[in-house]
Parts: sequence; structure tokens; C-alpha cells
Amino acid sequence: VRHRSKVTKGPGSRAAGLAMAFKLIESAQTRWRAVNAPQLVALVRAGARFEGGKLVERPDDHAPPTAA
Repeated sequence: VRHRSKVTKGPGSRAAGLAMAFKLIESAQTRWRAVNAPQLVALVRAGARFEGGKLVERPDDHAPPTAA
């Protein structure tokens, strides 16, 4: 009785695996979008939040508390 499973057996060799990865990255590269706002990259790396393409300002942490 042959054991059947859905586990792949791998690329076969290291060279075949590298070639497969290269071709996958090369084909994905054609669908990548260019960065159209390079001035905003620094903000994104600093942790700024954007919603709907607009920068979301952080709420003031020292705002007066509301009366209960």
C-alpha cells in the first residue's frame, strides 16, 4: 500500500531550489509598484500611521480629562 500525502518532496537539489526561487522573484518583480512618494518612506519607517492615504495624527497624551 502506497502512503499518499500532500507534502511536497522539495526542489530536488540546492541548485534547482535557487533557480526556482530566482524565477519566482523575477516573475513577481513585474507586478511590484514603484514607490510614488519617496518623501513619506521616512515617516513610515518611523512608525507613522496612514489611513486611506492620509497621515493620522497621534492624539495628545496630555489632553485634559473629561468630566464624569
